[in-house]
Amino acid sequence: MAAIITDQFRILNSSNFINSVTGGSDSYYVFLGLPNPGIVGFGRIATWDTNTPSPTDNLEYLSHYKDTSLFGKKITGSNIRRVIRNVSWSSNTSYDMYRHDYSSSNLAPISNLARLYDSNYYVINSEFKVYICIDNGSSGSNQKGNKSQDEPNFTDLQPSAAGVSGDGYIWKYLFSVSPSDIIKFDSTEYVVVPNDWNTITTDNQIVSVRESGNSSSSNPNQIKKVYIESSGEGYTSGIVDILGDGDGARVSITVDSKGKINSTTITNGGYGYTWGIVDLGSIQPVGITSAAKLIPIIPPSKGHGYDIYKELGTDKVLIYARFDDSTKDFPIDTKFSQVGIIKNPTKINSDTDIYTENQFSSLGAIKLDSGFAGVPVIGQKITQTVTDGIARGYVSSYDSETKVLKYIQDRSLHFGNKENQTDHNEVTSKSKVYNFESSSQITIESVGSVSIDNTFTDNKITVGGKVINLGVSFTTGLANPEINKQSGDIIYIDNRPLVSRDARQKEDIKIILEF
Repeated sequence: MAAIITDQFRILNSSNFINSVTGGSDSYYVFLGLPNPGIVGFGRIATWDTNTPSPTDNLEYLSHYKDTSLFGKKITGSNIRRVIRNVSWSSNTSYDMYRHDYSSSNLAPISNLARLYDSNYYVINSEFKVYICIDNGSSGSNQKGNKSQDEPNFTDLQPSAAGVSGDGYIWKYLFSVSPSDIIKFDSTEYVVVPNDWNTITTDNQIVSVRESGNSSSSNPNQIKKVYIESSGEGYTSGIVDILGDGDGARVSITVDSKGKINSTTITNGGYGYTWGIVDLGSIQPVGITSAAKLIPIIPPSKGHGYDIYKELGTDKVLIYARFDDSTKDFPIDTKFSQVGIIKNPTKINSDTDIYTENQFSSLGAIKLDSGFAGVPVIGQKITQTVTDGIARGYVSSYDSETKVLKYIQDRSLHFGNKENQTDHNEVTSKSKVYNFESSSQITIESVGSVSIDNTFTDNKITVGGKVINLGVSFTTGLANPEINKQSGDIIYIDNRPLVSRDARQKEDIKIILEF
């Protein structure tokens, strides 16, 4: 029994995801992680930078991604947009016209594709205005139409030609990409679509486009084009009705000297149509020997511009996050090789209290003695003999100004230089995870033994007369992550070659989710 997941389901899912991010009680974060992907151990390989592995999607690895995460930035309504493919207008190029009936048996003639949303039926011009192609001069006798010569650049509400070349193209203006979106979401592959199209009231241009596309009995403006599949013969010119499940649409028909239909012009777009058929009865020849076939092109929803998410097939979402040096949650000396999205992490020591702040640190932290002058290496091991065994971690960051060392703890520290659960002689001594304690020194692999400043209990420190907010709260020299690292759902993960952060660098992360 054949079945498909429809395009509209994908568009709905993208809208539901955005609504979950911007209007619900859920918290989503972009996070960076895995500062030492090239060491021997679980979830790592020595050739990571030259042979970066694809992420593994199972529960074992999902928990590992959480263990090796470093910090996260909340996704808000200002940092998420629907996107469409970037189809830039260029002169002397052919574009498909919008049609509601492309399929495997009726391919888009120019792109030769079965799916409307894969064809090039819209463009963005050089001024970041987006238009849909209502007509490209095509017909049953000229299926590929013409090449576009005139760049559309108008903002009129009604479909129009873009110039005087006579190229046969009719364009419908939809929207302009805002300057702020161009800067933040700039991409060579995608074009940003405005959020909240159906409810915007503050942008007069969007309101006008949307309302003009809202065809009704008081605004009978739905159908814009009748396509001439077959011109027939023996017809006369005239204005006729478009019948079907809607009302009010009419089309003006002109014919040549043999009565072949050579042009159609909508005089009233009507409303309520999901299908239509042109009633040629009043202009038919007596005894039809060569029948015409005219196809009313049905816009999405109520009309072109009313629901641009359905019209443009917005089944992709772009998420933006910037990590800079504005907060100690984002240490500038660390490295990362994974980018992910996590939903609903909870606060530290809680399984139910969802974390909602603008950013988080998922690193443990140790305040070292003020006299320490060494330079810990990112990715190396730290150990400490504690009450019941040995605590282990990997250096993820060290701030020489504040003397704060941050670390991660994951299973590769406890597999005894193995990549899995294969038995070895040190299981008893190494395979239990212990927390660091403030009562004794830690040993840093490249440095040696270092004392902890166990008198430090605060979330800020004064250095050289400057008060520095540490981002996390310390108790006797130790600080927990801000989130419960075993909580939340990883919904996206991307492995990439190791990136080293520094004070002159900002990471602009752009993630495309396709539904």
